[in-house]
Amino acid sequence: MNTATGSSRLPYTFLGPAGTFTESALLMVPGAAAAERVPSTNAADALAKVRAGRARAAMLPIENSIEGGVPATLDAISNGVELRILHEVVVPVSFVLVARAGVALADVTHVGTHPHAWAQTRNWFQDHLPDAVHVPANSTAAAAHELLDSGAAFQAAVCAPLVAEQTGLSILAAGIEDNIGAVTRFILIGQPGELPAPTGADKTTLAIPLPEDRPGALMEILEQFASRGVNLSRIESRPTGQFLGHYIFSVDVDGHIRDARVADALRGLHRVSPDMRFLGSYPRADQQPPLIRPYNADTAFDEAAAWVDMLLG
Repeated sequence: MNTATGSSRLPYTFLGPAGTFTESALLMVPGAAAAERVPSTNAADALAKVRAGRARAAMLPIENSIEGGVPATLDAISNGVELRILHEVVVPVSFVLVARAGVALADVTHVGTHPHAWAQTRNWFQDHLPDAVHVPANSTAAAAHELLDSGAAFQAAVCAPLVAEQTGLSILAAGIEDNIGAVTRFILIGQPGELPAPTGADKTTLAIPLPEDRPGALMEILEQFASRGVNLSRIESRPTGQFLGHYIFSVDVDGHIRDARVADALRGLHRVSPDMRFLGSYPRADQQPPLIRPYNADTAFDEAAAWVDMLLG
């Protein structure tokens, strides 16, 4: 994997505690199940471990099919010392409602879980526990583990079935997700190094600052992709925190930086936004190749460059 010499002896880190969907995603990475795994309390903490050389890579959620992008991850990877996305994993999401032994469904007035999990179970709670109050937690697993403490501020937690199995908590209800087939996309983030080889079904992630807030500024960014036939599979704006109207656009595009159309788009983007950050090119989890028209194929770019060279003599 794209890590420095000796990094294979370092642990992986993930958004903890143990039993989160994030750990499940990490276990899908070849070799990770046999490696040491260290939980982190949040995205910034996980990436700090990688930047400091205390972890070889960090697995974090970046996008959910219901709630969209995960702001903490988008912000953490777009700032600080540059890192690279090495791998992506898509995990189906299913939830259970758990409680300590002796707690019945009728006893539940407050429910702890991650905000994304709460958003994905709203309809179930409206039907079964309409007066239940959500208590936010750093993760679904953290909420379940907190229930083991008698001082928890809630009587039940929404979490993954794996956590219920690990903790021995009672399952009050299973399959409580509102959207069957919901998934969360996770990314494995490590130190910059050799890029994963192109597979023909790849994704490239970028963080692009808006150079100035004026009419057409975003259009200048988007046309760099459109004119080269590069499809955007995700685009989100994140505030930089400096002042109102100052944003970074987090973008996923179909293709690899070694694809001529993507490389040429990045050259154009760098002229428009020189502080753009390249966050990696890596294989798509779904292995779906993009639709590329003949005039955007690598051979078309090579032939066009050769034609101009010929004209220049």
